[in-house]
Amino acid sequence: MTTTTIQLPNRRHLLLRMRFQLLGGLTFAILLPALVRMSFDPRVIWSSNMQVTIFAAFIAHTTGYFFYRRIGNFPGVAAAGYILPTFALTYGLVFVTIFFFRFDYSRFQAAASFIQSTLWYFGLSLVTRRLDAHRLVIIPGGDVHRLESISGVNWHRIHSPDMVVEYATGVVADLRADLSDEWERYIADRALSGTPVYHVKQISESLTGRVEIEHLSENTLGSLNPNQAYLKIKQAIDWASALFVLAVLSPLLLFVAIAVKMDSPGPALFRQKRMGYGGHPYEVYKFRTMKLSDRVIDEKEAAITKAGDARITRLGQLLRKSRIDELPQAFNILRGEMSWIGPRPEALVLSKWYEAELPFYRYRHIVRPGITGWAQVNQGHVAAVDDVLEKLHYDFYYIKNFSPWLDVLIVFRTVRTMLTGFGAR
Repeated sequence: MTTTTIQLPNRRHLLLRMRFQLLGGLTFAILLPALVRMSFDPRVIWSSNMQVTIFAAFIAHTTGYFFYRRIGNFPGVAAAGYILPTFALTYGLVFVTIFFFRFDYSRFQAAASFIQSTLWYFGLSLVTRRLDAHRLVIIPGGDVHRLESISGVNWHRIHSPDMVVEYATGVVADLRADLSDEWERYIADRALSGTPVYHVKQISESLTGRVEIEHLSENTLGSLNPNQAYLKIKQAIDWASALFVLAVLSPLLLFVAIAVKMDSPGPALFRQKRMGYGGHPYEVYKFRTMKLSDRVIDEKEAAITKAGDARITRLGQLLRKSRIDELPQAFNILRGEMSWIGPRPEALVLSKWYEAELPFYRYRHIVRPGITGWAQVNQGHVAAVDDVLEKLHYDFYYIKNFSPWLDVLIVFRTVRTMLTGFGAR
């Protein structure tokens, strides 16, 4: 048998290796500023405040790097855009802790380390932008035809088991398809050579950020069970942060409530029955953004907010775009009914409609609903059944990848959403 080898450029460059990136970052961001200080006063390295600062910067930099790496693994993420907020978060937490315990530290060293950490990884992202593209080989057979429509990947479809693509980052096949013995041997050989082999559904989920379920299988529900330990930790964090937000922002909440009352007749708060955690209904609280109407309309239609909805007040448009209308839901978080991050809760009438139309819809209630979520930052507000099905795929991806890393990414994207007004109605 003659084997044809297709060579791709070997772009697994030194710059892409974790060891080089982290060690280079620690050298540039921590060692270099320390050497600059020592050039003026060599004894500074022996001072306790300098040693505390170097140790703290090491923790902040290393933590920030691994946060940055984990966030960059999620689909659709231009990781460079999360360098500054990620390192601002880790450096901020570490040095606020030092300040709280009244440890003396060098402000110059801390500031220089933070600035040079962001500069190092921004520079790396610019240099490696063209080096890190996925290069995936497609094995024919089964449900692989849709893969090439996914952008951001160099796809290489092969037609014979005699063809070997060197330096490919992975091989993709429909492992449920009835593949020939030759193709199965090919897959086994690629795995033995160290090339990752992916099932088509696995790679599609990773690249699109959606989990599509057409039918129940032996591992469907098991793979979608959220991490129970993180579920409890997250609830504690939600409760503490909601209490803090209500205490700090109570003047703002009072001001907005008065403004809503003055803007149009009716109560300041909007209350609505929605489907919640475990499939149990609860009452959600938001600032009212719509005019009250005496006209009786269909309950389902009333629950749907359309683009340019005439019921929205002038102030309501601002509150919706900035997401300030969502703040009273902190009370729902305190009551254990919601989380800051999770699948968006739907009005009870809409939830029952979607459950009747979409299989597995109820499974999204396995985690607490959230004020923001993976579907919201990727898709925005939707109501039509076809769009809700896509939203359900995003919700399942969130549940399957339930983790602090994904929550941090959603927080960053939510801030961007608040600044741009994406998805608001």
